[in-house]
Amino acid sequence: MARVARIEQHGGPEVIKWVDIDLPDPGPGEVRIKATAVGLNFIEIYQRTGLYPLKLPSGLGGEGTGVIEAIGPGVTGFEVGDRVGTFGPIGSYATARNVPAEALIPLPEDVDDQTAAAILLKGGTTEFLIERCAKVQAGQTVLVHAAAGGVGHLAVGWLKAIGATVIGTVGSPDKAERARRAGADHVIEYKKDDIAARVKDITGGKGVPVILDGVGKDTWEASLASAAQRGLIVSYGNASGPVTGVALGTLSSHGSLFVTRPTMFHYYATPEDREAGFARVFEMLRKGAIKPEIGQTFALEDAADAHHALEAGATEGATVLLP
Repeated sequence: MARVARIEQHGGPEVIKWVDIDLPDPGPGEVRIKATAVGLNFIEIYQRTGLYPLKLPSGLGGEGTGVIEAIGPGVTGFEVGDRVGTFGPIGSYATARNVPAEALIPLPEDVDDQTAAAILLKGGTTEFLIERCAKVQAGQTVLVHAAAGGVGHLAVGWLKAIGATVIGTVGSPDKAERARRAGADHVIEYKKDDIAARVKDITGGKGVPVILDGVGKDTWEASLASAAQRGLIVSYGNASGPVTGVALGTLSSHGSLFVTRPTMFHYYATPEDREAGFARVFEMLRKGAIKPEIGQTFALEDAADAHHALEAGATEGATVLLP
């Protein structure tokens, strides 16, 4: 038996229901994992609301850690009792589940379950955004929106570790202090200051060559106005809603800008991508460049409450759900 979250319609947190299921033996190429910790991410809100529509009924969640309880036919390289993580197949809001062995990430002994659950998706996102998408170089200045958020504060620490200068935007004095602790060189409180004006002031009027924007609709205009000529805006999230109606002429008028809207799963599409990407994540974790800083935990079956808190901006850092 397993307890699993189900949504039968898109909507608010109240559509998350919990049901008991008989979990079958793992099939060919699968393993059964008993959950030890589950990561909470904004993509689950997008999926729940229908911004990223799911085929219904559906489970929720993609990131989590657990212990292998059973192994299906044809699986090699794993044993019962191994600690593993996963960030892909939907359904991590569950006390146990069957997942493809190819989706598993072996967990190092020096990384505990809660840290791994908080770092896999956000850490992998940070890695691909900075190193393989934007290809940030030492000495560049990077604007990071939501610099106190789950990905944002990891990005700040990572960027500082590779020699970049970081300007972070935040929504409150408490979050400003959090961004500074992560290593931000300059912090802009967007409720008090005009983002683009402050960026231009900090950069001597030039703007920044790279912008990491996980906020979306509410920061799009500020991102356009903050970019240097031929700068790159990496729009990777929709926390305030999606960016729509982008006119290509706008990119020209703001300085021949580049824009990309990437997703992690396209950068972690192969086993080789996953192995190399997470090796780099664990390396940066060991160096202390990134810290998950779990701000709060919820019981797994209180996932709806966790969604409420995340949508309301009432969380700090990473949130982990505990079975």
